Amino acid sequence: MHRRQAEEIARRRTFAIISHPDAGKTTLTEKMLLFGGAIQLAGSIKARHTARHATSDWMAIERERGISVTSSVMNFCFRDTDLNLLDTPGHADFSEDTYRVLTAVDSALMVIDSAKGVEQRTRKLMEVCRLRNIPVITFVNKLDRMGLAPLAVLQDIEDTLQIECVPLTWPIGMGRDFRGVFDRRHGELRLFRPGTERRPDDVQIIGDPADARLDDALGEQATTLRQDLELLDGACAPFDQAHFLRGSQTPVFFGSALNNFGVQEVLDAVVDLAPPPQPRATATRVVRPDEPAFTGFVFKIQANMDPGHRDRIAFVRICSGRFERGMKVRHLREQKDLIVKDATLFLARTRTNVEEAWPGDIIGIHTRGRLNIGDTLTEGEPLQFLGIPSFAPELFRLVVLRNPWRAKQLHLGLQQLAEEGAVQLFRPLHGGRDFILGALGPLQFEVTKARLRDEYDVEIDFQPLSYTAARWVYGTDKARLDKFIADHPDHLVRDLAGDLVYLAGDSWLLERKIEQWSDLEFRSVRDQVALADGPLSAR
Repeated sequence: MHRRQAEEIARRRTFAIISHPDAGKTTLTEKMLLFGGAIQLAGSIKARHTARHATSDWMAIERERGISVTSSVMNFCFRDTDLNLLDTPGHADFSEDTYRVLTAVDSALMVIDSAKGVEQRTRKLMEVCRLRNIPVITFVNKLDRMGLAPLAVLQDIEDTLQIECVPLTWPIGMGRDFRGVFDRRHGELRLFRPGTERRPDDVQIIGDPADARLDDALGEQATTLRQDLELLDGACAPFDQAHFLRGSQTPVFFGSALNNFGVQEVLDAVVDLAPPPQPRATATRVVRPDEPAFTGFVFKIQANMDPGHRDRIAFVRICSGRFERGMKVRHLREQKDLIVKDATLFLARTRTNVEEAWPGDIIGIHTRGRLNIGDTLTEGEPLQFLGIPSFAPELFRLVVLRNPWRAKQLHLGLQQLAEEGAVQLFRPLHGGRDFILGALGPLQFEVTKARLRDEYDVEIDFQPLSYTAARWVYGTDKARLDKFIADHPDHLVRDLAGDLVYLAGDSWLLERKIEQWSDLEFRSVRDQVALADGPLSAR
């Protein structure tokens, strides 16, 4: 391996922030950017009536509602390390976007609300991390409010998520009495003054818990801290890097993202503990980051990040080799070459042109419909990266266009938004102009309606449909597949890729169809890469 490539790989960390909604994930993202020097003033997601909003929330609906509904990618530098941070939506309706993002990272930062402990979305996201063997760093947030005792939070994490906790920082008080954290890893007490806007410069560090200055700074809380540290030394297992990388142990940090408490320690942990770019599995072999040839895969498509240019950006995770501006890459699905002249790096909606990029980096490539989620790019070797899922929707709506003269714009908007994976677009087999949208949650329909209005100047309404489940239908016997199509014309649609989808009115009917047509395959989850050479779908 070339010496420079080894150095570039070693200084990169690619990680996702995951949490239940309202645990403080977006606020922590802002403060990490602030501490890394990427921004000078953190936007408050609660300041909805001001001009300032969270950097990672760039859509109009995100700013209006104070939620994240799409993943954002942010590249910044901290301690001479290039960090690729992916801020994922916490809302369950947008879980599919989060699952895809987790295919592109090497570690995750899990945010826990200290008052609520482990919540439903956190449990689901941890299941995905465990399936992918993603090491997880934990940040217990909102210590500036009254919540569960720190030991109770640790017990909740261990019992609920079945992962061993090792607290590497420890909080001093909570709520109004919250004074800071003690860094067990470095043996330092860090006291901060509350500050929600700028990075504080008045950090006081006391290296020894026995130091008399501790009593001057904390008063009676100094005795409690010394007792807590003695208990932790005797009761908690030591941090083990190998266990962490296997996903069986998580280092835990405490703080308040809103008030800048504990952010520095989390960033230090990402640099010191999180792994550099890791190998990636393909259908034929494992690709190592230190290989000289360029490889990468598309895990996300985003339309209209720049509304003035109606652009579409493919987010590509680089897995090996070196990317250079203007290089020729092979688009494996189309079996065609692309010359990439305008790749970009991201700070949420802000972009900068990139001359070169390395394994672990997330680059954006302009696309006009050629690149899809799951596509592999290489310098020629026929590879297919695995594990990028698409889930069968559970809710369905018929799209009703208010102004028939906007039909062309509606078609364009629905196609581009469906290519992002936020919703799924279906067309009936019998043709016509009907559009059916499928989603995992109702908020996806609301976001789609708002984005069509704001980004495409198209006003629509929805009519509910009685379907409750969808399955992709495949079969090796074309005659049997044709027979199934002929017998069920009112329940069959095609998705954006042209694959056959069966829409069922209820679960009982679906099970009956699966039994009656046992020689066909009904899939509820589809790997968008692996299907390239899969069974027939009667396209």
